[in-house]
Amino acid sequence: MVSLNMYRYVLLIFILMILGGCQTPSINEDVKNVKQTSINEDESEKDEQELEANSDLTIPSLSETFYDYFPIGAAIEPHQISNETSELLIKHVNMLVAENVMKPDAIQPTEGNFNWEPTDRIIEFAKEHNMEVRFHTLVWHSQVGDWFFKDEDGYPMIDEENAEKREQNKQLLLERLKTHVTTIVERYKDDISSWDVVNEVVEPQDEDGMRASEWYQITGTEYIETAFYAAREAGGPDIKLYLNDYGTDHPKKRNIIYDLVSELLEKGVPIDGIGHQTHIDIHGPTIASIMESINKFNELGLDNIITELDMSIYAWDDHQDFGNEIPLEILNKQAERYEALFHEFVENQDKISEVVFWGMADDHTWLHSFPVERTNAPLLFDFNHQPKPAFWSVVNIVRDEE
Repeated sequence: MVSLNMYRYVLLIFILMILGGCQTPSINEDVKNVKQTSINEDESEKDEQELEANSDLTIPSLSETFYDYFPIGAAIEPHQISNETSELLIKHVNMLVAENVMKPDAIQPTEGNFNWEPTDRIIEFAKEHNMEVRFHTLVWHSQVGDWFFKDEDGYPMIDEENAEKREQNKQLLLERLKTHVTTIVERYKDDISSWDVVNEVVEPQDEDGMRASEWYQITGTEYIETAFYAAREAGGPDIKLYLNDYGTDHPKKRNIIYDLVSELLEKGVPIDGIGHQTHIDIHGPTIASIMESINKFNELGLDNIITELDMSIYAWDDHQDFGNEIPLEILNKQAERYEALFHEFVENQDKISEVVFWGMADDHTWLHSFPVERTNAPLLFDFNHQPKPAFWSVVNIVRDEE
């Protein structure tokens, strides 16, 4: 039996330990465990930060992946070269084209007044990062200043009924066009080798299959000839000159373009190739129809470029909106379509010299407002600039062959 004095002695020792700042072994162990947990959490957080910082290293570069096949390009606005999009551009593309600032109304808003600064910025960025530049576009029926089509008295040329005055107006318009083309090409011929000279000149629903623009109503097809001749004269033999259009996969439109270009080539008009915009969706057109056009124009001895590639997640006549919750099956279907398309591009690399996306990531695309306002996701990178299933399906075509 333990004596009362022994109890008192143990109690006294315990009190002295507390007063002396000592801790029991169990308390020390708890503190140690807390400290170790904190250290582990800090290390885990550090590892996550390092992983996040280095995760981009595991994503292959698009342009490097397809380096042996064709350049990969993207359409941009100038502000994107100074925001977060620039990181994607630097890593993934080796060609740039302006989405809007090279178009006629942007680069020459009024006669004789050229706005060079936005295009100059893009070219400077491209040079800094060893990228090529395309020009889009010298001539278009849209986004063009009204002043082109006003007579010397300021009246619309299209309204003139007097035959002699109409001829004078035609010559005035062609002279303005030649000056426009010559001035731009002379400035950029050493920086830009690939040029969309005319854009969307064919429309199967219009008379003769030619788009009934003011260009065509006033000059016939002479404006097309004038633009190509002026570009060649100003730029020399080394720049490449293209006729660019959408829907080139459609048989009727394809044939009209083919006949037009064949006739122009017979006249000696210096056309080097066809630009296929390739605004498609996850439902159509067929990949086979796209390649039929590539092959058809290749038979004419012409180069082919994919100039404005994107793939809507909606059919043309489908006006629904997935919002921010795009179903996975839709993204997977898009990935399958992109894979099939790029497989054909790679197999036909001898007929296709460039592949250019109309945008870089889903946070910036014209399809958010066309044909209706809604959320679209037509590109290889998502709203947060992360690779989508479509990205991996495309790069794996080449990686699987290595």
